[in-house]
Amino acid sequence: MAEAIQRKLKAEVEKYTLIQKDIGKSMSARQKLETQLTENTIVKEELDLLDSTNTVYKLIGPVLVKQDLDEAKATVTKRLEYINGEIQRYEVILKESEKKSEQQREVLSSLQQEFQRAQGQAVGKV
Repeated sequence: MAEAIQRKLKAEVEKYTLIQKDIGKSMSARQKLETQLTENTIVKEELDLLDSTNTVYKLIGPVLVKQDLDEAKATVTKRLEYINGEIQRYEVILKESEKKSEQQREVLSSLQQEFQRAQGQAVGKV
């Protein structure tokens, strides 16, 4: 009986490990988005300081291409909206993953207790 519980415990530990890896990947992706958000916010602030007499260039590959100021502002604003949306999406994913992780910890805890009881009973029979 203890062997069956031990196999189930091992399978549940593997599930828990996968959940933790997913949480790590999601956190890493969210941190990258936070960095992009900061960079784009700085760009937006700098663009807001300019007026229509200033020239704006966009780097495309190795070439700087002249770009309209309003177009540059619109592009950065859209990018900021997208990044904020992605951050919110990852927040939801992280909350769900944390909930799954907590549930899995509870399953593991109960299986460990069950395994210890089974081992204690096996020792008592010997």
